[in-house]
Amino acid sequence: MKCQKCGKEVFLPFECPYCKGYFCSEHHLPENHDCPRIELARAPKREIEQMNVQKEKPYEYKITYSQRPSTKIFRFSQKELKHLTLGALLVMGVGLSFIPQILSLSVLTSGILLSLAIIFTVTFILHEIAHKLLAQRYGFWAEFRLTFLGALVTTLSMLPFAFFKIISPGAVMIAGAMTRKEAGKTALAGPLTNITLSTVFTALVIMGVPNTIRLIAVFGAWINAIIALFNLIPLGILDGLKVFRWDKAIWILAFTAGLILTIVSYIMIS
Repeated sequence: MKCQKCGKEVFLPFECPYCKGYFCSEHHLPENHDCPRIELARAPKREIEQMNVQKEKPYEYKITYSQRPSTKIFRFSQKELKHLTLGALLVMGVGLSFIPQILSLSVLTSGILLSLAIIFTVTFILHEIAHKLLAQRYGFWAEFRLTFLGALVTTLSMLPFAFFKIISPGAVMIAGAMTRKEAGKTALAGPLTNITLSTVFTALVIMGVPNTIRLIAVFGAWINAIIALFNLIPLGILDGLKVFRWDKAIWILAFTAGLILTIVSYIMIS
């Protein structure tokens, strides 16, 4: 290739970064080949950068703030249903081992025992589902999961010599940043479900239903009241602490309701 200034044949010519011409080693500098864009070579570096930046389309990054959408579509994944089923079986096992210890064997037929065990299990499931549905209503991911320690302790509670029964095979896992109000309401949903069930069962007893149904209703009122009262204790990972931090007045009302129902149902079951 020939130098565009002197015409000398050059094997490896130099390319001018400004006018894009090709020159020999003697004329490759802008001032040696009368570069038509020599003003770029003489301009300060900052000006060149500014010229290059102006040629490019500016990049814009916009942030749109919006409220988290709530949903009325409640979903259960296959994995969650498996965990709920295993959890329910564990709870039923505890119920079948626990109920004969608190009720006279003379009144327990196989049908009554199975009915009480079902109420025992449904009470646990509805408590957990109440947490889940309200969390999903707020737009969070929420699913029930077994925990190793909880499932182990619940399994050990099935043993006949287990004096203290612990029913906690798992819990509803919630993903997302909750406000204190959302966390409090979601935590209250479980105990409030048990308070409602205990009230319904107590009302059945007061209405004077037949003896078989009365036994089932008394047990349903008692077990739901116990679960509500225990979960409303404002300590550790229990629901009561979240409710207490959100609204102390509501916590007092819920805890008082659970305490009254526990006392009334205990008197009935005695």
